[in-house]
Amino acid sequence: MIWRNIASNFLTLLVVILVAMAGAVAWAKHAYVAPGPNASAACVRVAPGASLNAVSQQLAQQGVVSNAYIFRAGADYQGKARDLKFGSYLVPPNVSMQDIVNTVTAGGPSTCGTEVIFRIGVRENSVVLRDTDAQTGEMAEQAKYNPATEPAPEAITAAEAKSDVRLRLTVAEGVTSWQIVEGLKQAGFLTGDIADVPAEGSLAPDTYDLQKGGARAPLLEEMQRRQSAALAAAWEARETGLPYANPEEALIMASIIEKETAVAAERRVVASVFVNRLRDGMRLQTDPTVIYGITEGKGVLDRGIRASELRRRTAYNTYQIDGLPPTPIANPGRASIAAALDPEDTQYVFFVADGSGGHAFARTLEEHNANVARWREIERQRGEPLTPVQSD
Repeated sequence: MIWRNIASNFLTLLVVILVAMAGAVAWAKHAYVAPGPNASAACVRVAPGASLNAVSQQLAQQGVVSNAYIFRAGADYQGKARDLKFGSYLVPPNVSMQDIVNTVTAGGPSTCGTEVIFRIGVRENSVVLRDTDAQTGEMAEQAKYNPATEPAPEAITAAEAKSDVRLRLTVAEGVTSWQIVEGLKQAGFLTGDIADVPAEGSLAPDTYDLQKGGARAPLLEEMQRRQSAALAAAWEARETGLPYANPEEALIMASIIEKETAVAAERRVVASVFVNRLRDGMRLQTDPTVIYGITEGKGVLDRGIRASELRRRTAYNTYQIDGLPPTPIANPGRASIAAALDPEDTQYVFFVADGSGGHAFARTLEEHNANVARWREIERQRGEPLTPVQSD
């Protein structure tokens, strides 16, 4: 009888404990997705290398989350405990812990605090200071300059000296490897020499978080790693029957697509034109390859292509050579790589500018000549020099 009473009491206690635990779990789940305690917006900073424990304690001290333990447990349950991204994030009033976890693990541009962005572009580079606007509480551009031609404004120099500033590098699609190397040399907060210019096309246009005093060479290695991964993934998922012998040829095509159009919706259509021309044994006849042969990727050709240059046979003059040029002509972004390996299914073999920033596509020479005539008229009205176009 005694043992029966003990067993009964133990079972009762166990049930009470289990019910209490279930209630605690239900309460924690509700607290994780419920509105947060902060009545006003807060700027949350995730420091480089910060642990989830440190961030959760910081958020609790700021009054942004109600319970640091629940925040950590929720992040762990979502599988995001190791995904913290360095940066400063503006957290609106009463945002749930779940939303905060999603924000600080997604990364992206800072939405509060201070950041200095070094931008490497096709035509020029720039350094931009973004800081929290006192009126709106949102990030806004405060200062900007071209490091190749202008001294740094005092505001940017002061910002770079701050211990909590976020330093970032953005590399535009279509820049050459030489342009990237020259740009990195202008980034005064980086250190170290660059021995050689990496192979054309091997660097990923992307955004990179930097550390003050970080070395340039490892940064280039990271760019190569990202580009290699992007190309490998796209090659693995490629459309069948494409006229490429290997991923390197696809990268060459992607670089041509990148330089031919800035219209995202056109990339796969432009890719289809070049793929169709390769399949039909037609020359690509694309100006950007000719320009690369002239400049060797060292800057922009600020003039039209001369007739003599179109007639000159070089490895990159696709008006004179069959097939693809020997190397990429720029560093293409992921979208252009994807387009090269998954082109639109069309019968187009011609295209020409349409005056709106895009292109007019054609299946026959007759259609193309009509499109060219319209483009020539636009050039005449604008007083621009006549540009070469595909003709065969």
